[in-house]
Amino acid sequence: MLQAKRIVSKQLGELLLERGIINASQIEKALKIQKEKGGLIGQILVMLGFAKEEEIAQALTVQYGFPYLPLECYDINPEAIKLIPEQVARQYNLIAIDKIGDLLTIAMSNPLNFQATEDIEMITKGKVQVFVSTMTDISNAITKYYQKK
Repeated sequence: MLQAKRIVSKQLGELLLERGIINASQIEKALKIQKEKGGLIGQILVMLGFAKEEEIAQALTVQYGFPYLPLECYDINPEAIKLIPEQVARQYNLIAIDKIGDLLTIAMSNPLNFQATEDIEMITKGKVQVFVSTMTDISNAITKYYQKK
């Protein structure tokens, strides 16, 4: 998998500030928590109630050029689901969407997790195309589609 290239050189916090989603004191608080406890800044902002998951996902699409895919109304190909074990899907918070040829389309909440995409490419012996979705959408889809098995 190719490494993601930043389309916009700004940090996620800067993009959210510019869009009026958060304010300076909110990003400072989130950064302080990140420094103390670790974690992804987007998830911290959501946890604090400063931003919605969709806003974080859409900002990531602006920052890195990954397309955003809301999953709640999307029909996922059941054959694609079978390609990734449920444990792996839950571990990386991703879900297979469709497969055409050797290209597997996945949705994940952290598109910068290159270890996840490399693991999926090894498991499926194919290429991976990444879309961004929210943690909640992906978690709900995993529960819905893996229970059908």
